[in-house]
Amino acid sequence: VQLQASGGGLVQAGGSLRLSCAASGRTFNNYHMGWFRQGPGKEREFVAAISRSASGGKTFYADSVKGRFAISGDKAENTVYLEMNSLRPEDTAVYYCAASTTVLSGLRVPDYYHSWGQGTQVTVSS
Repeated sequence: VQLQASGGGLVQAGGSLRLSCAASGRTFNNYHMGWFRQGPGKEREFVAAISRSASGGKTFYADSVKGRFAISGDKAENTVYLEMNSLRPEDTAVYYCAASTTVLSGLRVPDYYHSWGQGTQVTVSS
């Protein structure tokens, strides 16, 4: 599967952005989808994931974004979204979308994803 992430930009603290991840193929039938981020000098970290349709479309979030971010999927558009609200300077990072066929308990682990998008920069100013 090929993934194309977009929607990043510069926003003030407290603002909102919506990231998009356009996928080729029958993504929602076959893959779990996740968002990760990597800040300057930091390791790539889990942000959110949504399980494939056959697994119920369940959503998972990192504690740091729970209540502020929302992941969703549009089956018709074959696109996964990450709605980000109440953004903070510590949310500044390159955001990546990824596809996985792992078990649900593995969705927070980057190594369990086999396809990655190119990343989109999110910068939150204070």
